Amino acid sequence: MFFRGHRLLHAQLLCLATLTLFAGCSSNEITLDDLEAAAAKLDKANEENAAAGGEEIPSPTGEVAKTDTAVREMLNVEKPNLKFGFIKLTDCAPLVIAKEKGFFEDEGLSVEIEAQSNWKILLDRVIDGQLDGAHMLAGQPIGATIGIGTESPIITAYSLDYNGNGITVSNEIWGKMQENDPELKKPQPKHPISAASLKPIVDDYKREGKDFNMGMVFPVSTHNYEIRYWLAASGIHPGFYNEQNIQGTVDADVILSVTPPPQMPSTLEAGTILGYCVGEPWNQKAVVDGIGVPVTTNYDIWKNNPEKVFGVADQWNEKYPNTHIAVVKALIRAGKWLDEKDGTGKLINREEACQILSKKDYVGADVDVIDNSMTGTFVFQKTDVRPMPEFNVFFDNQASFPHYSDCVWFLTQMRRWGQITESKPASWYAETAKKIYKPEIYRTASAMLIAEGKVSKDEFPSADYDGYRPVTNEFIDGNAYDGRDPIGYINSFTIGNKEDSTLSKQ
Repeated sequence: MFFRGHRLLHAQLLCLATLTLFAGCSSNEITLDDLEAAAAKLDKANEENAAAGGEEIPSPTGEVAKTDTAVREMLNVEKPNLKFGFIKLTDCAPLVIAKEKGFFEDEGLSVEIEAQSNWKILLDRVIDGQLDGAHMLAGQPIGATIGIGTESPIITAYSLDYNGNGITVSNEIWGKMQENDPELKKPQPKHPISAASLKPIVDDYKREGKDFNMGMVFPVSTHNYEIRYWLAASGIHPGFYNEQNIQGTVDADVILSVTPPPQMPSTLEAGTILGYCVGEPWNQKAVVDGIGVPVTTNYDIWKNNPEKVFGVADQWNEKYPNTHIAVVKALIRAGKWLDEKDGTGKLINREEACQILSKKDYVGADVDVIDNSMTGTFVFQKTDVRPMPEFNVFFDNQASFPHYSDCVWFLTQMRRWGQITESKPASWYAETAKKIYKPEIYRTASAMLIAEGKVSKDEFPSADYDGYRPVTNEFIDGNAYDGRDPIGYINSFTIGNKEDSTLSKQ
């Protein structure tokens, strides 16, 4: 008989998960021969461990296995020594926690995590192999694969988080917004705050022949698309890209430029920009320093939007498929640890996470700055402190799963603003998402963790889930997004490129 007894429960569950539930995965998945070899190893290891009085490890069903060593060995990790890049933002947390809590080590990996000076350098170093993978903007694997800027195939099998960004304006601009809308003068104005009160200010700048400059972190960043979305929803044109204008300033009412996240507050204070969209802790830093006011978060622009991903070169994945699965396993555990709650719903590990992230080798900001948003509170002003428990979501609500519909949303925004310069049929959006987002790798990693008793099956999407989240209108303008209808979505906006509706049938 292929499997022998309850001692092989881990391997049985893994076999069932990878060969039955996730049939149709890529060639990177574990083969039947691998499983047979692992079963033999586990059988032998159990016998040896039992003789030595080995520690018993509970299984998901309450049965007992003596060791999960063979389950890990089954991966045959090709490259155990790894270097990953990150930018100093709190949403690098899964990478940091996977290292600091020993989750990488559990998978037989020795991981170095290295801060990078900006997103371009980070991407370039993944492409040229100096980094094995990185904390990336969700749009970076997409932009690189389809050739926006540097062209090189990058994939992702793991979404690092939902939400996590904010839009901040200078004190001077906030004062003018309050004059335009007296409701904003209240100690706790009604949220979300749209850009409607900003529009007259931008119009005045235009009449006077002055640029209204705002910052975002990278041309294919969530921040770029979020600030564009927020501005355009109130009739402020953020500008188009085209082949001649890669700055994206054609017809622009607001000039958006790239500023590295840690430099946002100082650039705002210097007056070089009048506002910005960035991740934490750099909105809270503006409040602490008294130089600006966050006016909205991306949770209000699009509830539970994808923000960062773990990205690797497609070629790297082909060379080290089992290593990639091992990395994703560790990241899943880190995301789950970050979102652990007690019976009252309080996040129980975030304070420890903030202490870790505050170290100079990681985010390097004061704990008091980091822990505002990370522990479920967001400070807009000293008089406006709000509970926001889902400002950072790392695992709950299937936040770590690489949903095809998330990739499609970014593609629609790239086309809306002209970064994708030519019209594409609806089928292209779906096909492109499948080239870049790799749920089959995530599925294999999660199946192994389930088999090892480290996570529960019900924490992941069902086996028949097609990768498209439900239609949602939880955007600041109430517009509905259906990832299966990219052409209709692009055409639904007042400001933005328009498509021939027949493309939706192609």
